Amino acid sequence: MTSPKMVREVGKAVFVAADFLATEAALSITAGAVSGKGHVASAPGEAPNADTHELDRSIRAEKTGPLTAEASANAAHAVPLELGTSRMAARPFMRPAAVKTRPKAEALVAEAVKRVVKGQTL
Repeated sequence: MTSPKMVREVGKAVFVAADFLATEAALSITAGAVSGKGHVASAPGEAPNADTHELDRSIRAEKTGPLTAEASANAAHAVPLELGTSRMAARPFMRPAAVKTRPKAEALVAEAVKRVVKGQTL
């Protein structure tokens, strides 16, 4: 049986991992991007470049349950950019961020479990 302390500590680690993912996704959009008049669209397969910053500012991490959290982009054009459309190749930003941050997320959760086993907390 899982103790309330284990659920609490692992839940914190899961949320921090989701926040890392959200931050990485937003950074991938804003890194090197030029907004406004000098804006250049990203190449297919690369993260979109920021223009209005609506996309990168819409990315959030949210706790969805005791042991779950979600990183999401809520801008209207987030899904078409991430997955592409019949008229535009994908410019993924969430999936590459998830791949990049996964090892850190796994380490955070493992460390949370070890802390609880040792009687410590975050």
